[in-house]
Amino acid sequence: MTDPTDNRPKPLPPTNYRANRRRQERTLLFLVVFVLVVIGSGLIGLIWGVQSAILGGLCLAGGAALITGLWLLLSLLQKFVDE
Repeated sequence: MTDPTDNRPKPLPPTNYRANRRRQERTLLFLVVFVLVVIGSGLIGLIWGVQSAILGGLCLAGGAALITGLWLLLSLLQKFVDE
């Protein structure tokens, strides 16, 4: 029987560290791609001009695609190994 005057807090559900790690990895990937493409293109544009920024942005987008592809490959391998 439960005591109505019992003011103890309810226990919290267990922490899912794997989900937290996946979420953090995804956030870090987005931040790296953002900094690489947007900030990098902006700096190129400030230093060398708009035309160079466009070409540099295309090259940086290719690098971001490579980083994203490697991240996807490693994520798929990790899911395959975990199962």
